[in-house]
Amino acid sequence: MSRLVHLAPYVRQLGWASLVANIGIVVTGGAVRLTGSGLGCPTWPRCTEDSFRPQGEMDIHTAIEFGNRMLTFVLTAIAIATFVAAVQSGRRHLRRLALILALGIPAQAVIGGITVLTGLNPWIVGFHLLVSMAMVGVAVLFLRRLDHPDAGWLRGGPLPALAWSLYASAWVVLILGTFVTGAGPHAGDAATPRNGLDTVEISQLHTDAVFLFIGLTLGALFAVWATRGRGPALRAVLVLLAVEASQSAIGFVQYVTGLPEILVGFHLLGAGLIAATVTWVVLEVVLLDDAAASASVPDAHRVSS
Repeated sequence: MSRLVHLAPYVRQLGWASLVANIGIVVTGGAVRLTGSGLGCPTWPRCTEDSFRPQGEMDIHTAIEFGNRMLTFVLTAIAIATFVAAVQSGRRHLRRLALILALGIPAQAVIGGITVLTGLNPWIVGFHLLVSMAMVGVAVLFLRRLDHPDAGWLRGGPLPALAWSLYASAWVVLILGTFVTGAGPHAGDAATPRNGLDTVEISQLHTDAVFLFIGLTLGALFAVWATRGRGPALRAVLVLLAVEASQSAIGFVQYVTGLPEILVGFHLLGAGLIAATVTWVVLEVVLLDDAAASASVPDAHRVSS
């Protein structure tokens, strides 16, 4: 036990580093797309046909794309350190989650390579972003498991059902967001293919999904307040509402101002924060310590992890 306590701060710092790095790669990947630099290195895995790094004088697009590729090594270092620390902690669930985070890096590298080799196919680019969002969620779960190693999953009941519906609606919003981007002016430079969807119609569908997402979040707020009172779950929902409000404001302003790149970049950051905070909300609702779960629900509704 003393070894676990001694290692906890180190593992926690790496868990937070993984979360920040995975959100950061969303933002830097967005910078590549917003500046039309996706083919700054025109091939993969090399940057050019003859070299893994740019040759001669670099233009801005090559520098941005190559710099984004180099961030993969930062993510790799963090992931390896996190996995080693998780193994040393002796906690099997942390080791599994750290392994998923580590395997996500080569998987993302391959997907990124496919986007380059297919000339920035918008559907693959969108999938590339969504995988990063999934990795953000895994990082949040890693941190939650670090603090609550003996938690059990709640099954059944209206509150867990509402939480999972909220989570599903968040993913609908994120997926539709990639469709909007793939159809619009920020899918890349003028030569980059678009996904062919009508920008007005898909934007309206995305907006409708956002309204559903916010409505479910308000429902979760009242449900958590009524059943759990003032506690971690309520704080998580309030943070999610704050992120949603900021994200909605940015989305509205960028729409009426002609989609300036800086606001689109902040909107991407907000998407990463949405992925993190909605995962936090769900875990606070459906993942409880044994003692809390026993006091809150019948044993039939609790499944030990």
